[in-house]
Amino acid sequence: MSRRSGILEFAVLGLLRESPMHGYELRKRLNTSLGIFRAFSYGTLYPCLKTLVANGWLIEESGNTTEDALAAPLAGRRAKIVYRLTAEGKEHFEELLSQTGPDAYEDEHFAARFAFFGQTSRDVRMRVLEGRRSRLEERLEKMRASFARTRERLDDYTLELQRHGMESVEREVRWLNELIESERAGRDLKRPSSEDPAQHNGTSGESGGLPRHRDATRPDPSDDTTM
Repeated sequence: MSRRSGILEFAVLGLLRESPMHGYELRKRLNTSLGIFRAFSYGTLYPCLKTLVANGWLIEESGNTTEDALAAPLAGRRAKIVYRLTAEGKEHFEELLSQTGPDAYEDEHFAARFAFFGQTSRDVRMRVLEGRRSRLEERLEKMRASFARTRERLDDYTLELQRHGMESVEREVRWLNELIESERAGRDLKRPSSEDPAQHNGTSGESGGLPRHRDATRPDPSDDTTM
């Protein structure tokens, strides 16, 4: 299994742990909730779902009423298939959530893991966050060393690009420091509300919730209900 397909399977299992969904709902959630999957297609999702079903981690169910099921062939449409997590699938997902190896610190895998931190135990969250921070600190050290060696030979635009890359890593390290500090203090990430304006501004309010660092995304306007 490739790393990319492994991340997709993890994300699909995590979303279906929340509730059963049909293919279009899954694709929309992956697009809007997990930005790393914005570019993937149904041609990528279908094989993943089939693999998970074959492994016994998902089951396929008809998502239509009897009336809809009879009308679908007449309208030239397939009946919707709803995917539901099995007990074995839930157990497998919980096993994946508990893993804190080096893969969990990589860019795409970390984004997927972080999206399901609400379902992850605090000690595992801490290990993943600290591993990610350590990985980025190593990356930042190498970037700075490379910048110092090559700055005299590069034009201004290339130097600016390198500075931008270093600043991006530095910002994420600071963000991780905030998260780790809050986890150690026993504070959970809070959902922003109209009564808590500080949360809307991405800062911690008096209640001690973690700062929000999530980009707003728009739902996919396309619709395909045959999946």
